[in-house]
Amino acid sequence: MKHIIDKLYQTHNLSKDEFIDLLEHYDQETSDYLFSLARTYSEKYFEKEVYIRGLIEFTNYCKNDCFYCGIRRGNQHADRYRLSKEEILSCCESGYGLGFRTFVLQGGEDPYYTDEIMTDIIASIRKGYPDCAITLSIGEKTYDQYLKYFEAGANRFLLRHETADELHYSKLHPSSLSLENRKECLRNLKKIGYQVGTGFMVGSPYQTAQCLAEDLAFIRELSPHMVGIGPFIPHKDTPFGEFPAGSVDLTLFLIGILRLMLPNALLPSTTALGTLDPKGREKGILSGSNVLMPNLSPIGVRKKYELYDNKICTGEEAAECNACLRKRVSSIGYEIVEKRGDFVEC
Repeated sequence: MKHIIDKLYQTHNLSKDEFIDLLEHYDQETSDYLFSLARTYSEKYFEKEVYIRGLIEFTNYCKNDCFYCGIRRGNQHADRYRLSKEEILSCCESGYGLGFRTFVLQGGEDPYYTDEIMTDIIASIRKGYPDCAITLSIGEKTYDQYLKYFEAGANRFLLRHETADELHYSKLHPSSLSLENRKECLRNLKKIGYQVGTGFMVGSPYQTAQCLAEDLAFIRELSPHMVGIGPFIPHKDTPFGEFPAGSVDLTLFLIGILRLMLPNALLPSTTALGTLDPKGREKGILSGSNVLMPNLSPIGVRKKYELYDNKICTGEEAAECNACLRKRVSSIGYEIVEKRGDFVEC
């Protein structure tokens, strides 16, 4: 396996068969070797700095009915909420004081937030915090909508493709959603000039090594600025509530692969990793990640934004969570820095 990893380190790409071989036959020794090479790249481009993004989960309404998601339209048990513009700006104010220089507006695909409302919110954040990056994670929109948000002041957009395998996509989503439209959205975002992030769940129902190889091939083709992956975690009130969670070890291995594929990319160590493993986020950083996304949402709504069961940090103050993360990152020899953390071409 080491010769395949060496090839990936040198060329930043593999054939689908080589990816499948790696994913089906990796062990601890292979993982440790991969992680050591991944860290050489993350430290080359980012030293031992870890960027933080302030996550503001502003609505848990969603018009879609994805089979894995706790805020899906069909979940009658979800306790729905929406944040006002004033509440969102208050989150930004407290986050800025804590050293955050990127705000991530994340929500379900909620028609209540019209283009007029969204552009007003974005423009207000841009005016109040001109030195900060604004990231959106609000799903599939038209080219013209994405352009309006960009012109209002948004810099980045996160849109996980979830799976690049057509058949697998159809097993995770209702027929109203299509993989091709998802990909087109990502291409449009790049054309407009956003720093673009995509990603997928690891261990989602019906996923195979072939599916993951398709994901990696698509990411290589798209060449995004950010890639967010995390283990699938079931939510009790979804059709996939009884499926097992994804593997932390495989998620970490894939983070290492992504770092070798995209040496200067921004790779989050996700909350889902920390939910399944108490040291998951630290392990993510040691596997090649360089971004953390603590929650700035009001405590009163955090438990309501439940994409999966048992999400961590839902009861902590933003300041408390921030201080805890800084200590955790410091304990493994890395440092959280107060920077925007933009993607930089190499």
